[in-house]
Amino acid sequence: MSQKAASAGDGQISAADGGKQPASVRVVLFALMIAMLLAMLDNMIVGTAMPTIVGELGGMEHLSWVVTAYTLATAASTPIWGKLGDMFGRKGVFLTSIVIFLIGSALSGMAQDMGQLIGFRAVQGLGAGGLMVGVMAIIGDLIPPRERGKYQGMMAGVMAVAMIGGPLVGGSITDHLGWRWSFYINLPLGAVALIMVTAVLHLPKKRSKARIDYVGSVLLTVGITALVLLTTWGGTEYAWTSPQILGLGAGGVVALALFVLVERKVAEPVVPLHIFRNGNFSLVTVIGFLVGFVMFGSMTFLPLFQQTVQGASATNSGLLLLPMLLAMMAVSLFAGRITTTTGKYKIFVVVGGGLITAGLALLALMDTETTRFTSGVYMAVLGAGMGFLMQTTMLIAQNSVEMKDMGVGSSSATLFRTIGGSFGVAILGAIFTSQVKTTMVDRLGAAAGAKVTGGGAQMDPKTLPKLPPVVQDAYAHAVANGSHQVFLWGAVVSIIGFAAAWFLKEVPLRGGPAAPKPDADAAADEAPMAEPVGV
Repeated sequence: MSQKAASAGDGQISAADGGKQPASVRVVLFALMIAMLLAMLDNMIVGTAMPTIVGELGGMEHLSWVVTAYTLATAASTPIWGKLGDMFGRKGVFLTSIVIFLIGSALSGMAQDMGQLIGFRAVQGLGAGGLMVGVMAIIGDLIPPRERGKYQGMMAGVMAVAMIGGPLVGGSITDHLGWRWSFYINLPLGAVALIMVTAVLHLPKKRSKARIDYVGSVLLTVGITALVLLTTWGGTEYAWTSPQILGLGAGGVVALALFVLVERKVAEPVVPLHIFRNGNFSLVTVIGFLVGFVMFGSMTFLPLFQQTVQGASATNSGLLLLPMLLAMMAVSLFAGRITTTTGKYKIFVVVGGGLITAGLALLALMDTETTRFTSGVYMAVLGAGMGFLMQTTMLIAQNSVEMKDMGVGSSSATLFRTIGGSFGVAILGAIFTSQVKTTMVDRLGAAAGAKVTGGGAQMDPKTLPKLPPVVQDAYAHAVANGSHQVFLWGAVVSIIGFAAAWFLKEVPLRGGPAAPKPDADAAADEAPMAEPVGV
């Protein structure tokens, strides 16, 4: 067997087993789902506790940094965690990320002022960056792409639990145990994942003799940091044309340009540029960026629309997304099963892109007269599109790289989706704010409209009933108009992803039911079809 063929099989469950997974693998998958839940659930729970945190610690002016520090550390560390796993072994690196996340959680719960909380949240985010990419890369090591579809529903289910349960759990914990337990709750869950992974997960040990690409890591971190801060501060803390935002944009571009130059020369680059020579990998990273753009953008403004325009309760904000999340989970399970049975996946990316575009176009039709049932149906269409795309794009990304690059392949796909989400929230948020302010001025006049929206376009739903009826009506129409623009532009952006999906090539997935182990000749024959895929 050639070295290339051997590398494809290392750590993966044999396809000759007929797709049957040993009990130890199921235990590991359960532990991985707990780790994924930790990473996804944290911001949802903490977001609900923020008003109480500010009430005790003060520092209202630094409130946004509690989220920004976490997001920034997560995004900046994601590609580095992926590369470390490829170089030094997946298990040790993943366990390290869990420990760092738990340390950050414990310290955040013990914070005595807002400055400490922000710093400890950065530590927590540093660990979270390794959680997500570690889960994806370990699944890539354990289960061949052809078999992985069976578990897509499980991963989509974890996301649904986080989105729906996060606000409810966060509110309950804050009310009954105090806000500090919104961080301490991570400790028992993380300990279970830590023990299970330590005891059951067995992967080949690695120890690369190559030097770590410190220069590339620093440049990439600076570039990602600049982009995240640009999208976070642009239009809120600073005007888009301010020297601060323009400086961040210029600095980010320069850092990333230098990063590319460095990566072309070092022996062991933190992100090997050759993975982007694979057409499928490049396409799914673009599609992932666009999915993140429209997904995070839409999920930011959907609850606001339903609370402000349709009068829904903020306490049950997670339940408002139930139609979308249930559709996403069901469709993901369906697509995964069909992919495992047939080995076909391109059709799901194409259909998913079309459904996301259609769902956003339908949501753009909503106004102040739209019922909750109608908006639920529209959300279900959007959720179905996400279900076809979310796990399938990661599957294609991992199938498009060699096993030795599984970590950087997974982390790159995750990073592009995260950055896409940051840009989506920032750009669509700017569109929303502009439309809300314009509508308020049109309905109330320049002076009154500017006064009501002087503190920003988003108003506390609890404050709204206290305002005069004419202002309430104007604001409801303003939010409806702003949401219309957000979803309309989201649909326009998603058309690009839909078009890109048609250019994907149906490269055979590694592994499969009753498929013989590839020998050297078979590996040599199949590799050219998926350069630089290792089979």
